[in-house]
Amino acid sequence: MRLIIGLTYACHGSQKLLAIPGGGHGAAGIALVAGFVELFAGLSIAFGFLTRVAAFLASGEMAIAYFTFYVGAVDILAAKVFPIMNGGELALVLCWVFFFIIFYGPGRWSIDALLRKGRSSAPST
Repeated sequence: MRLIIGLTYACHGSQKLLAIPGGGHGAAGIALVAGFVELFAGLSIAFGFLTRVAAFLASGEMAIAYFTFYVGAVDILAAKVFPIMNGGELALVLCWVFFFIIFYGPGRWSIDALLRKGRSSAPST
């Protein structure tokens, strides 16, 4: 899950910053910051490097995106309450998936696990 979600999230950032994959729309202002967070946090989450920090940043960015661009952009009360009505389902799901990753951690197959494997908590004799 971490690999697929991370790479998909990184694709959003690369599209904003590099116009890859196809049809990038460029980025300025807050979208530029979002592009950097999406690209670097997405790759970090995908490969399991500083996973909890990257997931924290990504979750926060998705929460800001949801409340700013989906809840804040509609006038109807029901559309503010139900994500299906304001179009913010993906942002909301990603926010909670990244929030889950903060607490679950990177897992066994990650760069963080490889780095942790070299450390020993017990003193050597």
